[in-house]
Amino acid sequence: MVAQKFLVDLNKPLVSQVGHLGEDYDEWVHEPIVSKEGPRFFQSDFLELFTRTAWWVIPTVWVPVASWFISNSAKSGLPSQHVAPFVLLGIFVWTLAEYTLHRFLFHIKTKSYWGNTFHYLLHGCHHKHPMDSFRLVFPPVAAAILALPIWNLVKLVCPPSIAPAVFGGILLGYVMYDCTHYYLHHGQPKSEVPKSLKKYHLNHHYRLQNYGFGITSPLWDKVFGTVPPPQSKGEAKRR
Repeated sequence: MVAQKFLVDLNKPLVSQVGHLGEDYDEWVHEPIVSKEGPRFFQSDFLELFTRTAWWVIPTVWVPVASWFISNSAKSGLPSQHVAPFVLLGIFVWTLAEYTLHRFLFHIKTKSYWGNTFHYLLHGCHHKHPMDSFRLVFPPVAAAILALPIWNLVKLVCPPSIAPAVFGGILLGYVMYDCTHYYLHHGQPKSEVPKSLKKYHLNHHYRLQNYGFGITSPLWDKVFGTVPPPQSKGEAKRR
């Protein structure tokens, strides 16, 4: 007997279903549904509430936190003229973290029940429903969980007076990333640079999800060789 493939019912909460897809999950999650209406995740209204985050929550929550960390460097004795360079260093470090997380964690291959479920909550939901505006940015609690080991690493490699400024820069880089990501999906850029960046990111969603992991910049894609190859003439005709 050949086992029948599991079929997801989009009219029912998805989180309890996606794990049953097994090896078919990766193909399913990268077949996007282009609709502004997002799916329901949980049967519980209480749990469902925590899955939805408006874009403006990100700067509202994290800019004050980043400012607090940066001010702690100044209070710890870091000369004022040195604060800005270390903040900029933190922003630069974030661009690499952004690329690394997106490539190696957000696009990890899964096939077990809990692996699929975790991936769907982390990033798969965004690829399945890329225009869901309330599942596009990271909920603050989830972002804080990811930020904690990064903060511990920064403290390990940086002196006490410098670490808060670098971490504050990383947080500001994250804010720019999430706001840029939202804009690339829902904004209508007029100038050349944001138009090019939007095209670059949508190419990642709708054509080659294993390339183009940079959101705010293609810098690290160029460094690590994951810039999407140009569209062939045959591919262009099919589209």
